[in-house]
Parts: sequence; structure tokens; C-alpha cells
Amino acid sequence: MCERLVVPDREEVERELVVTNRWWTFSTRFNVAVAQRVPAARVHSGQTEGVMLRWGLIPAVTDRQQRPRGEPQVAIAAIDAAPGYRSVWLNGQRCIVPVAGFYVWQRSDAGHRQPFYVRLVNRAVFGLAAIWDRFVTDADDVIESCALIMVPANGLLAEIDTDAAQMPAILDRDAYEAWLQGKPGNVRELLQTFPAERMVTHAVGPHVNFTEYDDPRLIRPIL
Repeated sequence: MCERLVVPDREEVERELVVTNRWWTFSTRFNVAVAQRVPAARVHSGQTEGVMLRWGLIPAVTDRQQRPRGEPQVAIAAIDAAPGYRSVWLNGQRCIVPVAGFYVWQRSDAGHRQPFYVRLVNRAVFGLAAIWDRFVTDADDVIESCALIMVPANGLLAEIDTDAAQMPAILDRDAYEAWLQGKPGNVRELLQTFPAERMVTHAVGPHVNFTEYDDPRLIRPIL
């Protein structure tokens, strides 16, 4: 399961993902955790825009009396079936979260969780398919949040993360516009398992387990 993200700097992202209105402000991060903010591209009033969203979807229909935790991921089977996601999907509230890579964990027989860093071959930045929504609290605070869409894992990641057997839906570069602007019935086919031969991964140190660490050393291979 994808629990942490690596976000490149804004200049790199805007070379990969062109948006009309660049409202987002961010810099390179090596350890973005759930409930933190991530850059996301979406469509608003017919124009693409780059915004910052909370990672962990809180659907608009969430009971205000509850303390919403937010879901960082949603399985592909649930995006148009689960009550909290169906209206989001049908309303076309899709976005793209640009990353340089992400982490997954492998559980040993002894219960130890070994982190692995995952990236793509020859793509310094790539887009993850996501959905977003807007939740209003009792105090009229607006929380815009997102969840990554998960698809069946390829052989490379299934071998690492045997507990989940899922991976984020990675979009081809030429599918960005269709994902953001297409109709729900036409874009589901874009959510495919990414080929294992176009990905690389290596084990990293345990510091990524702690949010107080956020520097390039986190993605270095361990011997």
C-alpha cells in the first residue's frame, strides 16, 4: 500500500503537467504523509488549475458530527459504487497528483516492515490518478481533499507488498487531458496496471517511517 509520496519541485512538475491557472505553491518533499497537502491538477470552470489538496479524501456527504479521518486511497472497484465516492466520480471530480516516486512496505515473516522506494524508468515526474471533493465543517471551514485510485499491482510491486496487492493508478503522459476533461464513462479505461518493466524499486532506510525526516537521504538505496 502506498503510504508516503515524494513530490518534485514546482518547476519540474510544470514541465510535466501544464495547467492554465497555477494556484499551487510547493517545493520538493521526500516524505509526504497522509493528511498533508499535495499538489494536484484539476479542471475548474472549464480551465485546468494547479491547487494544493489534503491527501486523504473527506467526501462532501461525510457526517459533520464525526471526526473525519480521510481516505488516502480508493480501490478502482469503489470509485463508482461506494456511496461516498459515486457522486464524486459522476461529477467528474478527478485530478492528477504529480510525484517523483512513492514508498511501499514489505512485511517480513518476523513482522518487520521494510520500506522500498518506487519510481519510473526515464520519467522524473509522473501523474497519479485521483479523485477530489470539498467538505465543509460545522465551523464553515472548507477542506478540499483527494484520494489516489488504486488498481491491481503489477508483478514487481505485488512481490513487495503482499498484504495489499494494489498500486496507485499511474497515468501515461498523453492521457492527462483525457483524464481531467473526459466523461466518466470514457476515462475508466485509463486506469490500468502500470507495466513492471517500466518501473524500478530499491530498499531504503527506516527513517521514512517518521515524518520528521524529509531529505534526499530517504530515497538512497541501503546496502
